Amino acid sequence: MKYYLIAGEASGDLHAANLMKSLKEQDTAAEFRFFGGDLMASQGGTMVRHYREMAYMGFIPVLMNLNKVLRNIRDCKKDIAEFHPDVVILVDYPGFNLKIAGYVREKLNIPVHYYISPKIWAWKEYRIKSIRRYVDKMYSILPFEVPFYRKHRYEIDYVGNPTVDEMAVRPMADETFQDFISACGLPDKPVIALLAGSRISEIKSNLPVMLKAASVFPEYQMVIAGAPAIEDSLYRDLSQGYDVSVVSGKTYRLLQQASAALVTSGTATLETALLRVPQVVCYYMGGGKFTYNLFKRWLNVRFVSLVNLIADDEVVKELLACYCTPDNVRDELRRLLYDKDYRDKMSDGYDRMAALLGEPGAPVRAAREIIKTLRAGH
Repeated sequence: MKYYLIAGEASGDLHAANLMKSLKEQDTAAEFRFFGGDLMASQGGTMVRHYREMAYMGFIPVLMNLNKVLRNIRDCKKDIAEFHPDVVILVDYPGFNLKIAGYVREKLNIPVHYYISPKIWAWKEYRIKSIRRYVDKMYSILPFEVPFYRKHRYEIDYVGNPTVDEMAVRPMADETFQDFISACGLPDKPVIALLAGSRISEIKSNLPVMLKAASVFPEYQMVIAGAPAIEDSLYRDLSQGYDVSVVSGKTYRLLQQASAALVTSGTATLETALLRVPQVVCYYMGGGKFTYNLFKRWLNVRFVSLVNLIADDEVVKELLACYCTPDNVRDELRRLLYDKDYRDKMSDGYDRMAALLGEPGAPVRAAREIIKTLRAGH
């Protein structure tokens, strides 16, 4: 069968690539075209556009690049019409993908499947109308999404979480601490890992707070997890005056050797939890309590970290906006480093969360459901 996939950022490229691999294993005649990235390209098929040409996040960047955004949408619609696949598979990235979904269902009458739901349970809940109208099948990777969608009279399938798969097959899972610090040229001291985000704006906001908070524990070394496509020079500029190292392309290896981690909200909080590393969730935004209260009103959920959302409980401390101060982060980090009972309680929460996520196999199950549905003519 012919599959057309659309992923608009690095995480979507990873998840879509794993889905493509599973589709090929179950459909030996699989043919792919896609908007995506290098990982998807490694699975074969034809890349129409790289996500680097699409990744405009936020109102101002989109407005400044509106001509490019509109051209990408036009080109994508035209290419799908010419390729005429058996199914279009969308991966997160709702601002772009829901526009494509409407065109594909209304103009081309091609089935639309969605792998990895947009976070409409957190904000922009109104998008459920477009999903009900244009998306034939939704494959969820977060268990709490199932009751949310059912509340809106839309049935979805929970297929498991791909991060569980990535943890299960991560390279060098048995690496020792000594081997790690030797490979990275680090001192022989326990590690506090700093994961300050994947975008420049996030890093500029969060890293200074993290450095101030973690720098008062001299028996520990601070190690920054370098994000993909971020130059080391940015980390050097922001960390002047601190004794800190940067390790790029080795985030899982760094985390599994860390005594504790300071982590911005996102998938990194889930990865840290699955590796059983005590963590503080940090996300600084300017504007004081006004911004914090506005942020809380804007969100439809109690928590922002995936760990707490999945567990439906405060497993990890979330220090957001005006509460993300060096003093607050330092106090929480001190508890993680020196209070064993506190760490053990967090570890128990991690275990509950992992049980809810289930076993590896998310892309395999999603591929199986996609193929079964298409062969049944739905």
